[in-house]
Amino acid sequence: MSDLFNFYGDHVSLLLDRTGQHLVIVAIALVISLAVALPAGILLGHLHRGSLLAINISNVLRALPSLALIAISLAFFGLSRLNITIALVALAIPPVLTNAYTAVDGIDPDAVEAARGMGMNERQVLMGVELPLAWPLIFAGIRAASVYVVATAPLAAIAGGGGLGDIIVNQATYGLAGVIAATIVTVALAFAVDGALGLVQRAVTPTGLVVSRELHTIVPPAESDLPADRAVSLHP
Repeated sequence: MSDLFNFYGDHVSLLLDRTGQHLVIVAIALVISLAVALPAGILLGHLHRGSLLAINISNVLRALPSLALIAISLAFFGLSRLNITIALVALAIPPVLTNAYTAVDGIDPDAVEAARGMGMNERQVLMGVELPLAWPLIFAGIRAASVYVVATAPLAAIAGGGGLGDIIVNQATYGLAGVIAATIVTVALAFAVDGALGLVQRAVTPTGLVVSRELHTIVPPAESDLPADRAVSLHP
């Protein structure tokens, strides 16, 4: 344990540098996956078409091992950050695409028809009705994809992409304490990213869809918890 704390104290600059590289790798992969999967899922969900396409693409990408994708990419692109970017994008697209499609496609048809009956065009229906109601589920997919990418990004070290993986796979240089320290930082990053996106998800969720604290519990209040004028004896 003392070796672990000593490593943190002696290699602060190294950890900060590798963490910065790690976040850059994650950001690039997430931006690309969101730019591809989010509009496609939302559009297909709005049109209520292409469910087979969206699900099959997601299933195929889920079945591809990230390490195998990196190995295949090495043959074409050599040692570069492009290899890990391809693998991470393939990992992030399925939850984003599936959740975006499911969220928009599952909006109550009565709400959509009511909006159209009020004279809204398709764009207004999508932006004013469907997306606000779909954001919670869409963000759930984004959160899942973000955690997957943060946790898998250390594989970048295998392809020369840098990041915290440089420490994790290099036990000969940094020792076991370095491997554990970099792993802990990776886990902390995953929790931090998930927590931050959770706050954003709550902020963009319409007020009517947020369950109040009072409704989170299903346990009825005890007689002693009720005001005197509202208390009713539970016993005859």
